[in-house]
Amino acid sequence: MNAATSPAVTNPSAAHLRVVSDRAAGDGKSGITLSGVSKTYRSRDGEVVSLKPLDFHINAGEFFVVVGPSGCGKSTLLKMISGLLAPSTGEVFVEGEAVTKPHGNVGIVFQNSLLLPWRNILANVMLPIDMKGLPRDKYLPRAKGLLKLVGLEGFEKKLPWQLSGGMQQRASICRALVHDPKIMLMDEPFGALDAMTRERMNVELMRIQRETGKTVLLITHSIPEAVFLADRVLVMTERPGSIAAIYDVPLPRPRSLDAMADPVFTELVQRIRKHFFTQSTLD
Repeated sequence: MNAATSPAVTNPSAAHLRVVSDRAAGDGKSGITLSGVSKTYRSRDGEVVSLKPLDFHINAGEFFVVVGPSGCGKSTLLKMISGLLAPSTGEVFVEGEAVTKPHGNVGIVFQNSLLLPWRNILANVMLPIDMKGLPRDKYLPRAKGLLKLVGLEGFEKKLPWQLSGGMQQRASICRALVHDPKIMLMDEPFGALDAMTRERMNVELMRIQRETGKTVLLITHSIPEAVFLADRVLVMTERPGSIAAIYDVPLPRPRSLDAMADPVFTELVQRIRKHFFTQSTLD
């Protein structure tokens, strides 16, 4: 592979990694910025450092994926960005504003769909609207449009147990998008799905992101999934989590599953995997 096609990588040369490429610098007023963000938990047995100080920026409209071993602080990172958890040091900025509480311009998708079993699919998608007290007549057409976008038109009145796991997860994505947030945070959203459904959901998620223009931060254990989906991949170390590297993914968009046969894809997966062979294996 020549230099023109080799994946760009930023490696930490100091305690705090700063991404300095034009693509990663951002304007400070859009996307997500972390400045010296760390997390230490306090317990009866003393302090447990979950995350060392992190510094990086996610551009507006970017598909940014974090990959790392179990227990390295990936979910903690997502909770701090969403405002569900306060950092021990540093600040998180979303759209140029410091995050001090759950952010209204963020949608979250968890590993399990967490649909309420007594509400039908449309009612589940409308749940954020009901909880925020937003006008239903304004957002009901949007909810129906999102269900159509993900192939769930005609399933609005079904209960969650009547849908497959992949369909339930698509509904949960609609729920995260219904109030039209600029940013989607996704914590292992497809981890519980079988391999074939997971691949279909990856393709579906890229299409949704492309058509809505959302900024997406996705957490995964899967290196191939990270490379397939991302514009950039942040590689984390074992706990206490820090940044091992950030890689550009130079694969063209839109992508199909055929991209996994591209030599660029294969080489980047191998390069990322080497980070974990020197530590331990991914779960």
